Amino acid sequence: MSMNLITLLYLVASVCFIQALKGLSHPTSSQRGNLFGMVGMTIAVLTTVALIYKLAAQAGSSAGIGYVLVGLLAGGSAGTIMAKRVEMTKMPELVAFMHSMIGLAAVFIAIAAVVEPQSLGIVATITDPIPAGNRLELFLGAAIGAITFSGSVIAFGKLSGKYKFRLFQGAPVRFNGQHQINLVLGLAILALGLAYTFTGNLSAFALLVALAFVIGVLIIIPIGGADMPVVVSMLNSYSGWAAAGIGFSLNNSMLIVAGSLVGSSGAILSYIMCKAMNRSFFNVILGGFGAEAGATAAAGSQEQRPVKSGSADDAAFMLSNADSVIIVPGYGLAVARAQHALMELTEKLTHRGITVKYAIHPVAGRMPGHMNVLLAEAEVPYDQVFEMDDINAEFGQTDVVLVLGANDVVNPAAKTDPHSPIAGMPILEAYKARTVIVNKRSMASGYAGLDNELFYMDKSMMVFDDAKKVIEDMLKAVE
Repeated sequence: MSMNLITLLYLVASVCFIQALKGLSHPTSSQRGNLFGMVGMTIAVLTTVALIYKLAAQAGSSAGIGYVLVGLLAGGSAGTIMAKRVEMTKMPELVAFMHSMIGLAAVFIAIAAVVEPQSLGIVATITDPIPAGNRLELFLGAAIGAITFSGSVIAFGKLSGKYKFRLFQGAPVRFNGQHQINLVLGLAILALGLAYTFTGNLSAFALLVALAFVIGVLIIIPIGGADMPVVVSMLNSYSGWAAAGIGFSLNNSMLIVAGSLVGSSGAILSYIMCKAMNRSFFNVILGGFGAEAGATAAAGSQEQRPVKSGSADDAAFMLSNADSVIIVPGYGLAVARAQHALMELTEKLTHRGITVKYAIHPVAGRMPGHMNVLLAEAEVPYDQVFEMDDINAEFGQTDVVLVLGANDVVNPAAKTDPHSPIAGMPILEAYKARTVIVNKRSMASGYAGLDNELFYMDKSMMVFDDAKKVIEDMLKAVE
C-alpha cells in the first residue's frame, strides 16, 4: 500500500468523522451519524494496520504486527462484551472508563516515543536528538493524557457509587490550600515540560508525567455528583487533545484530525452544559467546579413540610382527562429502567387523542444526552422529544406535567431565589403547568442538595414509589 493511498484513506476516515459529528447533532440523524463514525473508525484502524505492516516489512521484520493484531483482538473483544453488557444507567461510567483508556494510551505512546524515537520515525537513528517541536508535542500529549486518565478514574468511581474509598464518593473532597496546591503543581508541570522541550532531559519528562497523574486526581475530587455531566464532557475534550498532541509527534494526520474533532466538540459541549447549569467554564477547567453546590445543606437538615400525595390511579385519572401532557424524565427513570413502560403509557395516551411531549434538560441524567439515548432505546418517536429551549414556552399552556425522577432541573428556586446555589440556572419550567405530577422514591433532595419548591405547590401531587412500578400501575389504570 503506497503512502499516497494511506493518506487518501485517512482523509476519507476524517470526512466520515466530521459527518458523524454532524449526524449526532440531531436525534433524527443520529443513526446515520453513528454509521459514519463506525465506517470512519474501521477505515482508520485497517489503514493503520496496513501502514504498520508496510513499515515492518521495510525494516525486514514483521514480528511486531502480531502484537498489534493481538491488541486489536483483545481490545475489540473487551469493547464488544462491555457494550453488550452495560446497562443504560451505567453508560456514564463506561464513557469515563473509555476516556481513561484514551488518556493512558496517549501516555504510553509518548513514553515509547521518548525512549525509542527512531522506532516511530521521529528521528533517523537512535543517536539523533528528538527535535524541540516534537518534544513540545510529546510533553503536551503525555501531560494531558495523564490528567485525563487519573481524572477519569476518579469520575468513574464517583459515578458508579460502589466504592467506599473517600475519593470515589459523590460528595466533593476539599481541604485547605487545595487550589494553591493545584496551581503549584500546574506551574511545576509547565516548567518541567519546557525544561524537557529545550533540553531533552528524561528526568524532567518522567517527573512531569507523574505530577500530571496527581493533578488529574486533585482537579476532579472537589467536584460533586451534581456536576458530573460536565466533568464527563470535559474529560472527553481532554482525551481528544491528548490524542491530537500525540498525532503531531507521530506525524499521523488521522490522530490529529480525530483528536481535534473530539477535543473541540467536547470543549464546546462543556461550555453549553456550563451555561445550562449556570456555572463558570473556567472553573471547570481549573477544577474548582461544583464548589457552590457543596455549600448547600444536607438533605437530612431540611425542614419537614407537608406535601400533597396520591396514588398511581390518581395520576392516571389526571393524565387520561388532560388534552396535553409533557413528560420530564430524570435519572430516577433510568435507575428504574422504566423507559419501555413509559413508552407504552405514552402510546395509550396518544391513542386517546392526548398530545404527549417529552422535555429534555441539557444536563438531565448523568452525562450529556443520557435521557435522549434512554428514550431512543425505548423507540420513543423523535418528533415527541424536545430540548429545553424549544419546549419551555409550552408549559404555561399544558394541562399536566409528569416529572419522573427529576429534581434540580425543575426546581423553581433557580428562577425565584437569587440566593440559591442554582440561581440563574436554566430549568424546565414545569411549575407553570396547570397540574404537576411528580414521581420520586422519597422526598430526598437532588444532586445539588436543595429542597424543591415545586413539590410543595398546591398544583403538585407526589406519587412515591419506584418509577417502573408507578408507570406500570398507571398503564393498568389507563387501560
